[in-house]
Amino acid sequence: MPNFCAAPNCTRKSTQSNLAFFRFPRDPERCRLWVENCRRADLETKTSDQLNKHYRLCAKHFEPAMICKTSPYRTVLRETAIPTIFDLTSHLNNPHSRHRKRIKELTEEDIRRIKERRLESSIEQLHSKKDKAGVVEEVEAGVEAPQLTPEQREQQEYVKSLLETVLLMGRQNIPLRSSIHRQEEEGEEERKEEEGEEEEAAFVQSNFQALLEARLSSGDEVLRGRFEGAAVNEDYCSAEEQQRLLEFCARGVQRNLLREVRDASFFSLVTDDVVEFPGGGGARLPVFLRFVDAASALREELVELVALEADAEPTAMAERLEALVTEHWGLSMEHCRGQAHASSGTFAGHIKTVASRLSDKYPMAVHTPQSSCALNVHLANCVPLAAVRAVMATLGKVHSFLRSTPTLQDEMDRVIGILFQGSPEKAEGLRQACRCCWSDMHNLFEVAVELTEPLMLCMDSLYENEESMCSDRVTSDAFFISEVLSDFEFVVTLVILKNTLSFTRAFGKNLQGETLDVFFAANSLTAVLHSLNEVMDNIEVYHEFWFEEAVNLAATMGISACVPRVVLLKKPSADIGEMQPEAYFKEYLTLPIMQFITQEVKDIFSENHLKALKCLSLVPAVMGQMKFNTSEESHAHGYRADLPNPDTLPAELHCWRIKWKHRGKEVRLPATIHETLQLSDVKFFPNVNAFLKVLSTLPVLRLEHGSRQTAQQRLQAYLEHTPVDCRCPSMALLHINYHLVTDLDQMVEQYTKQPSEEDHSESDTLT
Repeated sequence: MPNFCAAPNCTRKSTQSNLAFFRFPRDPERCRLWVENCRRADLETKTSDQLNKHYRLCAKHFEPAMICKTSPYRTVLRETAIPTIFDLTSHLNNPHSRHRKRIKELTEEDIRRIKERRLESSIEQLHSKKDKAGVVEEVEAGVEAPQLTPEQREQQEYVKSLLETVLLMGRQNIPLRSSIHRQEEEGEEERKEEEGEEEEAAFVQSNFQALLEARLSSGDEVLRGRFEGAAVNEDYCSAEEQQRLLEFCARGVQRNLLREVRDASFFSLVTDDVVEFPGGGGARLPVFLRFVDAASALREELVELVALEADAEPTAMAERLEALVTEHWGLSMEHCRGQAHASSGTFAGHIKTVASRLSDKYPMAVHTPQSSCALNVHLANCVPLAAVRAVMATLGKVHSFLRSTPTLQDEMDRVIGILFQGSPEKAEGLRQACRCCWSDMHNLFEVAVELTEPLMLCMDSLYENEESMCSDRVTSDAFFISEVLSDFEFVVTLVILKNTLSFTRAFGKNLQGETLDVFFAANSLTAVLHSLNEVMDNIEVYHEFWFEEAVNLAATMGISACVPRVVLLKKPSADIGEMQPEAYFKEYLTLPIMQFITQEVKDIFSENHLKALKCLSLVPAVMGQMKFNTSEESHAHGYRADLPNPDTLPAELHCWRIKWKHRGKEVRLPATIHETLQLSDVKFFPNVNAFLKVLSTLPVLRLEHGSRQTAQQRLQAYLEHTPVDCRCPSMALLHINYHLVTDLDQMVEQYTKQPSEEDHSESDTLT
């Protein structure tokens, strides 16, 4: 049915024009102004709801500045738009024409009232501008208030120079004191102790001191006035004060991040593997928060590197992590909608217990795998078997070893070329796999099995070092790796991992794919579990084939099948001769791995997790693939408390489906949550908008970061490029969050006003 314009002397209708037509507003006051400007007496008796439902005005009656074209297919009015352009005279040229939209003749009283209203509106606007200007003047006057003495202003400028320098060093990852500086100081102290001298150690300039001198030389008058007469062998700022400045800046960045998370309401908790720091830093757990910011963009930011104690119990760790989030950060765990923990080694078991405790207490904090790590790698890292941990540690060491220098990678390429002369395509694929990030590879174990023989030959070549091209460290590392690869237990464990995890490989790949792939993965979990259970029911047959594959691979490298030496601790001496390798590895390797993988998949893909993933059908592209026959209501029950108007959800979802089902042919369906949230008209669907924001915080969903690295990638880059003795938790936090904007003036004010509170607070520790 076409829309007709309600303005007098306007005959436009929607079927004959490309103009936009706008409903009368529901707000009674704005609607009255629209009717008054239209000058139609017959509309004055109608309510704002009636006018909104049955009457329209075309875009020709509004000033261009009042109209916003949010996309090629959507035009909206500003919230304060009033129609002002009308033709009120053309009907006078034809007095005999029948005009159903009669124009109201204004009386003198009407004219006087309109003039008064316009005058009042002008006065209100003028007062509003003056009030705003007055506030600005007051604020500016407050900044330039005479309460500050010249000494205080000079102190603020001095602190500003120090904070600017610390922030620069953090963003560029320049340690306050270099490793050479530390070594010289420590060496001098040791020499003084040995010789019994009491003189002070020789002055060695720190990085911070060098940058302050550079600022002084470039014309920083505040620093010049303070330090121009200082001795050349004197620190401008003590090491203790430098550390306080660094920690203050790190806490400032953390406060800004937490403020954004609190504004977003809902978040997810993400942790990475434990990181070692020198000195008092010790073991630290990187903790990230994932949230949707004010611009509807999904972000995952590093909030803190939390100190750990070596003998920490999992239960105490869970309680301490909860206290960190609620008491120290000021967040509510009731708003946590997901948690993901990437870890390896013995700590993987501890962090799994922590996740289980948090899930039991907060069921909506769904435990999921991380989007940054392949599912198969995550599952293997969690297996609590020494043989599996040894394989994962060795693969990590090999990956780091090959990437340490281009020469090692070239040698590996040469060996691959020799072994796969008849298959150049396969050789090139293996070369490329060696250069990839192995934690992202869904087929890591398939590639590792193919690379086992080339790796062993490459390590042997490096160890022999016939041309003396390698350092002693390289030859030592190569010998260690070669010894591990030549162990039959390593070979059989790798082959069994490859085969057991082949049933979850496609499933895991879909989880890291597009939104449509994730949706279909959630619906295919039943098939994955069926395959795993089928293997468990026929474990003897499957193990026989897998063990035979391991024996054949070992034979190509000259390794004989045998039970590991640790069997001496597991079996009495009388049974050693009777224990066959195939039976031993079935009992102590294949069966435990299959049982763990099956149970772990069930645990991390719980009922709440699957329901959340099935709600991805709210994304229009997924909805279209399902022929708009979706049922989000049945899966969204657990999230009703997160919605602004849960009672209207069914009707809103129906309208949401109808909107996209009857779209124009040229309109492309948004394929991701991010694309959907960026639509201008998603705000007219408040429940859908809120629900999508909650779903996007799930750590299993891929981050759309574009060309910028994620916080986890920046952390890994920091660890790779920073020597261990130069690492610092506060410096790492500043460097990894270099892209965040900081209000320097506010930081100066906080530092100068409350130095004792800000500078001496202790960081939280997970005990």
